[in-house]
Amino acid sequence: MKTDSSIEVQEQLIGKQLYDYQHKAIEDILFRLKDHPVRYNLLYQLPTGGGKTVIFSEIARRYIEATGKKVLILTHRLELCAQTAKMLQEFGVNNMVINSAVKELPVPNDYMCYVSMVETLNNRLRDKILNLDSIGLMIVDEAHYNSFGKLFRFYEKGVVLGVTATPLSSNVNIRMKDNYDELIVGESIASLIESGFLAKATTYHYHVGLSSLKVGRSGDYTVSSSERLYNNHAMQDKLLSAYREKCIGKKTLIFNNGIATSQYVYATFQEAGYEIKHLDHTHSAKERKEILQWFKEKPDAILTSVSILTTGFDEPTVNCIILNRATKSLTLYFQMIGRGSRVLPNKDEFMVIDLGNNLNRFGLWDEPIDWKSIFQNPEMYLESIPNDELIERNYRYIMPDALREFFKNTEDITMDIEYEHRQAINTNQRPRIVVEKSLNQHVRMCIENSIDVDGALELSDLLQEEIEYRIRCFTRCLSKTSESYVKWLQEDYKRKLKVSVIRGVHHGV
Repeated sequence: MKTDSSIEVQEQLIGKQLYDYQHKAIEDILFRLKDHPVRYNLLYQLPTGGGKTVIFSEIARRYIEATGKKVLILTHRLELCAQTAKMLQEFGVNNMVINSAVKELPVPNDYMCYVSMVETLNNRLRDKILNLDSIGLMIVDEAHYNSFGKLFRFYEKGVVLGVTATPLSSNVNIRMKDNYDELIVGESIASLIESGFLAKATTYHYHVGLSSLKVGRSGDYTVSSSERLYNNHAMQDKLLSAYREKCIGKKTLIFNNGIATSQYVYATFQEAGYEIKHLDHTHSAKERKEILQWFKEKPDAILTSVSILTTGFDEPTVNCIILNRATKSLTLYFQMIGRGSRVLPNKDEFMVIDLGNNLNRFGLWDEPIDWKSIFQNPEMYLESIPNDELIERNYRYIMPDALREFFKNTEDITMDIEYEHRQAINTNQRPRIVVEKSLNQHVRMCIENSIDVDGALELSDLLQEEIEYRIRCFTRCLSKTSESYVKWLQEDYKRKLKVSVIRGVHHGV
């Protein structure tokens, strides 16, 4: 088990102390590279927080020492360039960052290692300002992104080492095995948790109806359809309630699928009296630095953002991750949760709040995953992921205990909509009688557990999630219904419930 003192030692002496699993990974990788000195692409998988940068920095140092050849390290974000260059320096690897200011590279030069963003390097290579003839090893960070593939045509003599937490391409049309010859799988998340290298996640799931979401060309949900769903008042209430129930007082990072949603979250929490900040890619470098410094220093800070903080961001003091979005990307799912997985002397656990049915889609963050199978047959894995319709069909609403207390005067609050529909059909009754029966039960629940109209109406508002679930179950029993009809029926039900509650209280029902 890793002790508090060992954590401090690695923070102070990065590159001078490696853990056993990191040593093993380095030896395995260098052994493969020695066996395949040219034209070989190797992929290495290790979970977020496992120390991929530490590992490939030591590999770069030892490769240069053993072969005398140069190393090129590619990233996809400017922040990662700076972090990588700093890590290499701590390992004693003198390196140069090739950025937009570098218009030419003298040959020969004293640098044995270069660090560059992929687009910057591609432009330099395309304009023939640089060439890769002197590079013996190319290391690709976050290798699941497809932008790196365009560089392979400039680099045919040396070897490539790709590193990623998720060896599944971000483009559903490109398989990683088409660019890499072999995959080495590192320690699992569960193993790193057990050894004390990662914090343990406790996940709480809040069901969300996702039938209105649309999938774009990237294979993930579109921003526009996500914002229509997550910007509505009911979803904002669900988010705020989840925060109050599980995360209040904890440093919380909220992920959204659109700037408008994140700004809406910011306004909602501010109105509720919570100190919160919003961050997206339109903020200047100065603004971003100030916001992240505030987030670091404030123990109960709340930061709402879009995907800008999924990579290149490391704040170990995060205690609660809220996924205020749905995603079909396994990589993004792991990246978002991974932001809370860093350990500290006083932190070995963190919390995940799922508001996008992501848990049902991908399973728990620390569940075993057969990465080699996914690498070899990504199509088979993608086909095995349950779709939203299947998730919805398997979902069964159960009233939370805290909510049940508000209706304690009513003995039976349950109703099997599918059973009631079959009974109606078998007795030659019109299907709509099921909705009427459900409505009557809800009216009775509100009246039996209140003393006046206002109290009964407040209780009717607490039934919104159950109402939406019951209506969706009912419409699935019908031969064919549109999403607009489902929404209309849900709103019509809620309106009739309020009218019936008022009428019932006044008539002493």
